[in-house]
Amino acid sequence: MNAAVEKSLSKVPEATLIFWIIKIAATTLGETGGDAVSMSLNLGYLVGTAIFAALFAVAVTVQVSARRYHPLLYWTTIIATTTVGTTLADFADRSLGIGYAGGTSLLFALLMASLFVWYRAMGSVSVDTVRTTRAEVFYWVTIMFSQTLGTALGDWTADTAGLGYTNGAVVFGLLLAVVVAAYYGTRISRTTLFWAAFILTRPLGAVVGDLLDKPASAGGLALSRYSASAVLLGVILISLCLFPQRAAQKSH
Repeated sequence: MNAAVEKSLSKVPEATLIFWIIKIAATTLGETGGDAVSMSLNLGYLVGTAIFAALFAVAVTVQVSARRYHPLLYWTTIIATTTVGTTLADFADRSLGIGYAGGTSLLFALLMASLFVWYRAMGSVSVDTVRTTRAEVFYWVTIMFSQTLGTALGDWTADTAGLGYTNGAVVFGLLLAVVVAAYYGTRISRTTLFWAAFILTRPLGAVVGDLLDKPASAGGLALSRYSASAVLLGVILISLCLFPQRAAQKSH
């Protein structure tokens, strides 16, 4: 394959149904996995963030260096962003005392700024244009902010807003349903709807993850964080094996 063709290949998967199923499982795994390291192992949010940030840096470096789309590598990088997002948001919200509302507001501003700069620099934030190193860097920075925002937003909804984990999951599930309805029933930009869905899957995963592993006294199911993480990882791996994914196709 010549260099020009290789450079034009997308490095991200098509946004099919299985993509969204794996994405929700990955964001839920990020919550249970992040909590397992920072809380169950008693390492704390700062140490947990340092560990996952190092894993994220390695995963992104390998992902950006790859010449074509590799499903396992891509989803490893996604999981890395969601685990570091979990511990980073918890560190900012709880250890630094910013609070859920403050953390959510700050991260939302950073996410919007990332999308704005990406659009101004590249002319599009559509995932099917992620075909160069520069675009891919913007893509992963944006995802990093969205994953961290999702943790703060999920915690704010469940705790500060007082909805609890189950009701929080219902709220974000309904919001995702609205996005799906808009996709099939309106002419709203597909790129806008993609990022809306991508962002919403993270707080959904955050509240579902908390529902699984928080103590019953706090409204959770008190499942082992290690067991829940192992099951979610298994779901992701089985999905990748049973439903092969292909790279996003360039729109014309």
